[in-house]
Amino acid sequence: MEPIYIGYIALVALLGLLALGIPISWSVGLVAVLGSFYLNGVNQTASQIVLTVWENGTLFVFIVLPLFLLMGQLSFHTGIANDLYDCIHKWFGHLPGGLAVAAVIANAIYGAVTGNSVAAVATMGPMVMPQFRKYNYNLSLATGTLASAGTLAVLVPPSTLLTIYGLWTETSIGELFTAGIIPCLLIAVSYCIVLMVWCILKPEMGPKGPIYSWNERIGSLKQLLPTMVVMFMVLGGIYGGIVTPAEASGIGVAGVLLVAGLTGRLTKKALVDSLRAASTTSGMVFTILITGIVFSRFLVQTQVTSSILEWISAMHLSKIHVLLAILVFYFILGTALDTFGMLILSLPFVIPIIDAYNIDKIWFGVFVGVMVELAAVSPPVGITVAVMRAVAPDVSTTDIFKGCYPFLILTLLLGVALIIWPELALWLPRALR
Repeated sequence: MEPIYIGYIALVALLGLLALGIPISWSVGLVAVLGSFYLNGVNQTASQIVLTVWENGTLFVFIVLPLFLLMGQLSFHTGIANDLYDCIHKWFGHLPGGLAVAAVIANAIYGAVTGNSVAAVATMGPMVMPQFRKYNYNLSLATGTLASAGTLAVLVPPSTLLTIYGLWTETSIGELFTAGIIPCLLIAVSYCIVLMVWCILKPEMGPKGPIYSWNERIGSLKQLLPTMVVMFMVLGGIYGGIVTPAEASGIGVAGVLLVAGLTGRLTKKALVDSLRAASTTSGMVFTILITGIVFSRFLVQTQVTSSILEWISAMHLSKIHVLLAILVFYFILGTALDTFGMLILSLPFVIPIIDAYNIDKIWFGVFVGVMVELAAVSPPVGITVAVMRAVAPDVSTTDIFKGCYPFLILTLLLGVALIIWPELALWLPRALR
């Protein structure tokens, strides 16, 4: 049988395994290994797998992933987010929908020490939901805001997703982090504006919170210090050209340990739980990465990727049309897969396409981040919605999704805006070169 037919059979088999609910790493790995066995035999396939694991597992730059994950877990388990939200709440809680606005801002800042949307929702959800209930917020708006605001961590450096994308595509992680800043600010501000307008038009959706004195507000700024110290150590080092992202990840871990230790929050339980969670997540991500690389190399052998490129070329599509098609592709993909599955499954197909159309990989990394934000709150999967459902079990999944829809539309509009004005992502990294 021709290799290209083997490739298409493998893709159908992969979709079938995913439809059965088999984890993405097992599905991709099984299809890649069996397909490679058929094309190359057992010995050559085994050699390729060993070499892939060795080549990628020994790359120094890969240390950035487990260390940033550990930094996020330490921030989560030592409760640094509590002081952060309390400060933001005192400054913005008195506005229409102020508690929700504070949640958005706190999530945007907290993303800089977690880099992970699930961790952000799991942290902010239990902390903020009692406040929403106390002030009689509409629970659909409340849960939808928290589920959507948590996705901001996808674009805030040091984003786990942008790190994985940079490692996969051999793109500068530092420039990816820089490129995500302006789009993240735009989407966060738009979330806040929509929330305030929504609650001005319908005050019962989000009543105003208490008004704090200026002395209390200014005094609360010291609560931002732990988060600001960690952000300055990590991002200041990267953008100042003092350290590489890999080195910054180690400094970030040290910074969180220092801050947690000085504030008396570094307990044995917090340290053990952080190490366990970071190790588990790192193992899962590395498994997905390795199986994804094996799968990508298998597809190259079958010439499936080149045949798709030839098919697209024959259609004579413009760059804008290709990008809009990719946007739709990611939107559909996001309704069925989680963040990492969506990323690893798509890259072997879309990277050759963006190379063929000379699309900037820095820009595309941010675009993928926005699409993952979209997927995180899109039915039926909605990973952050699932986390929010666990945090607020009395709120139905349907109601949480309803609360997410305005933010979903805003995120979709940001994806379109990036296509029309790519400088939204590219201006800052170019200015800092």
